[in-house]
Amino acid sequence: MQAPNVVVITGASSGVGRATARAFGSLGSGVGLLARGGDALEATAKEVESAGGRPLAVATDVADAAAVEQAASQVEQGLGPIDAWINNAMASVYAPFAETSAEEFRRTTEVTYLGVVYGTKAALDRMVPRDRGVVVCVGSALAYRGVPLQSPYCGAEHAIQGFTESVRCELVHDGSRVRITMVQLPALNTPQFEVALSHLPSRAQPVPPIYQPEVAARAIVWAATHRRRELRVGAATVATLMANAVAPGLLDRYLGRTGFWSQQTGEPAIPDRPANLWAPVPGDRGAHGGFDHRAHGHSAHLWLTTHRGLLAAAAGLTGAAVVAFGRRAAGR
Repeated sequence: MQAPNVVVITGASSGVGRATARAFGSLGSGVGLLARGGDALEATAKEVESAGGRPLAVATDVADAAAVEQAASQVEQGLGPIDAWINNAMASVYAPFAETSAEEFRRTTEVTYLGVVYGTKAALDRMVPRDRGVVVCVGSALAYRGVPLQSPYCGAEHAIQGFTESVRCELVHDGSRVRITMVQLPALNTPQFEVALSHLPSRAQPVPPIYQPEVAARAIVWAATHRRRELRVGAATVATLMANAVAPGLLDRYLGRTGFWSQQTGEPAIPDRPANLWAPVPGDRGAHGGFDHRAHGHSAHLWLTTHRGLLAAAAGLTGAAVVAFGRRAAGR
């Protein structure tokens, strides 16, 4: 399938969204960049243009349904009909549930979950009448398996997974050629850990194995251009979901013992560090976080899962060759 002519990416100014914007730009797509604004959004637009794409930056808070709808209209006016919508924006709070305020929980849910709902609504309102288009919801293993210290985000991710399935069933019922898919990502080296609100005593960190955001970007582009109900990225993601399906109670106990320290570095947290839950943190941090030295730039599992047809064909040819060799040997 060919690259979309026009794609919208929420949470486009940093991390996975930033890397994905560059990836679509390199394919020559028009890229609607939705984020709350500031230097980072402008810098992303320049990178998309340098990569060969046509950027249109629209300052948008995805927790505001009217703002998302207006942004979608601006993109179509400036770039043309939207072919792909990438729901990527997220917010998080690192803290035990008992130390998370109601306002923090609500805001995380509005950005991470309702942002997907509002984005999908704006996309489908345009795609369904045309009977074409794709919505990609970006998630992680936490859409199926909750972990300690991230209850608002885990709850939102579970909600996105259920929402995606519900909408998919409705599209199937209607015989629509519009599709919705979800990409479940592994731990990533993004600036999230520098700007997310945290009440932990030490700095938050991703749980290894860690991948660069460009791995996620390649997965999202693939999901937008190929038919796959859900794309799971990284062997650790698949292993976690399998373990949760087989022995969730055992995983509860394991995460209860290890999940607190594994999500924190040995460095003390910086008191009163600015956080992006309510407003963007000034400055531009790009796509990468502070874990370049520990992050993988490629995923063998992603290559394997996106080349299943090629591998099946190779296995078939190998099997045929073995059978033919055996017959010749028997003939001798």
